[in-house]
Amino acid sequence: MKGARQTPASSAINDSDAELIAAATKAISERYRNDWQEVGAAMRTRDGRIVTGVNIDAYIGRIAVCAEAIAIGRSITETGDHGIETIVAVRHPKPGEGGSIAVVSPCGICRELIHDYDPKARVIVPNGGAPAVTTIGELLPNKYRRGAE
Repeated sequence: MKGARQTPASSAINDSDAELIAAATKAISERYRNDWQEVGAAMRTRDGRIVTGVNIDAYIGRIAVCAEAIAIGRSITETGDHGIETIVAVRHPKPGEGGSIAVVSPCGICRELIHDYDPKARVIVPNGGAPAVTTIGELLPNKYRRGAE
């Protein structure tokens, strides 16, 4: 069907996925600053460790750094593990906005970064009323690769 959006295959989250969502929620809950830090991320490395990060905003939007990138960088620096078993990002609502902290999809740059560091990574994404899990390959099909034909 021309113009139809294809939804990535996804599955329900498990207890360890819920633990990641809770870790990301805790990270942004403790460090939320309106218009500065609004997104938290948590990732589980291939060796089972959980690493968190929050976004770094700036007056000039082009130099902002996403929470997922911070978590990946912390993982490499602190654990030496370059693998991403699962990653999730959550957004804290602004004051007066209503709602609660909720899972958000990674932006395009983060999709590229996640795929570069682990093309088999699982990603927790919003899926209507409940978060679901998909793969980074489903979120970023036909990824650009250097030297690929």
